[in-house]
Amino acid sequence: MDRIKITGGERLNGVITVSGAKNAALPLMIASLLTEQTLTLENVPRLVDVDMLERILRNHGVDTAHDGRRKGQRLEDGDTLHLTAKQIVDTTAPYDLVSRMRASFWVLGPLVARCGEARVSLPGGCAIGTRPVDLHLLVLEKLGASLNLEDGYVVAKAENGLKGNVISFPFVSVGATHTALMSAVLAAGETIIENAAREPEVVDLGDCLTKMGAKIEGLGTSTIRIQGVNQLFGTRHSVLPDRIETGTYAMAVAMTGGNVLLRGARADLLDAVLPIIKQAGVDVKVENDGIRVQRNGARLKPVKVATEPYPGFPTDLQAQLMALMTRAEGTSEIRETIFENRFMHVQELARLGADISLKGDLATVTGVDELAGAPVMATDLRASVSLVIAGLAAQGETIINRIYHIDRGFERIEQKLGQCGAKIERLVG
Repeated sequence: MDRIKITGGERLNGVITVSGAKNAALPLMIASLLTEQTLTLENVPRLVDVDMLERILRNHGVDTAHDGRRKGQRLEDGDTLHLTAKQIVDTTAPYDLVSRMRASFWVLGPLVARCGEARVSLPGGCAIGTRPVDLHLLVLEKLGASLNLEDGYVVAKAENGLKGNVISFPFVSVGATHTALMSAVLAAGETIIENAAREPEVVDLGDCLTKMGAKIEGLGTSTIRIQGVNQLFGTRHSVLPDRIETGTYAMAVAMTGGNVLLRGARADLLDAVLPIIKQAGVDVKVENDGIRVQRNGARLKPVKVATEPYPGFPTDLQAQLMALMTRAEGTSEIRETIFENRFMHVQELARLGADISLKGDLATVTGVDELAGAPVMATDLRASVSLVIAGLAAQGETIINRIYHIDRGFERIEQKLGQCGAKIERLVG
């Protein structure tokens, strides 16, 4: 099993190109199930999760093809992926595929919307909380589907098609909002989604569906209105840049010092994040081709943050911020309000010398003068990359085990950091 070795203490200088957002690419790929025409997605990141979802979609009958690299195209430029679901050959998503990636459960809504039926295994995924599928099922029930649980599979049927309705979520859920959008665009009549997620990735999906012929209003707000249409069409759409990757690399630069341009990054996707990084004593400037992050060596300052649904501070950057605050001069407070089990990185950061205490949903981080390299274990995607950030500043050698988590969400992380001066390498096997 691959590992990452980091020899800390090097400043980062140079350019890092931000990849397309995984959390946008996955639902966009699933949207291909809604039309028999070709959906072409540009700026698709090269990730394990993308490859796995491609395999799942092919199981349903989706033909997929990648463009070859064009002359002048950079290695870090994203893929162009063509998906054509001319005929759905199988409406079952089996356990051996769905259990490997939670987001693959989202095929349920589009399959029912287009085919009138689906049989999808209950999912697996990261161990960062229960993350139940109840709200996904609520969507289909509200739209008129019948649901049964059979041998670990959700069996959904809508023989006469889905019907528009009011869907009111008891709490904000990005995944359930994706399901509601993709289910309602082909449902008869009007659907109103109340307490909808406002994340940029939700807006990106809605924009793509609109290009495909859907009638959607209110994207980016908590109330979305959809007028169902009879069919959708193919289109071409570029995946938005990954705000979580942007924030992660910004914190890596903040941790080590140096000067890095995050090429292709969009500041408007990080309104709750960039002010916190600035508050920590880091220079952040928006330029024509991205965001420049710079720290000249002054000690980091502590911050107080609570994770919230968008437009608040994202839970997907909580672990990275905690790693950054381990070197701040003073005490920081980080409250996790989204997932109840997303502090598993704390004990691994402690192995590097971090001083962190937990009480319920609150982590209190007292900055230390120095971290020391050590072997650590990645527990989930965001936790694993927080260990990379800590390792970049730790004295000596840090070995990060179980890095398959990183490969699920970060494209070529060792190359991107290495080209900016980090001493980081992948140990294969």
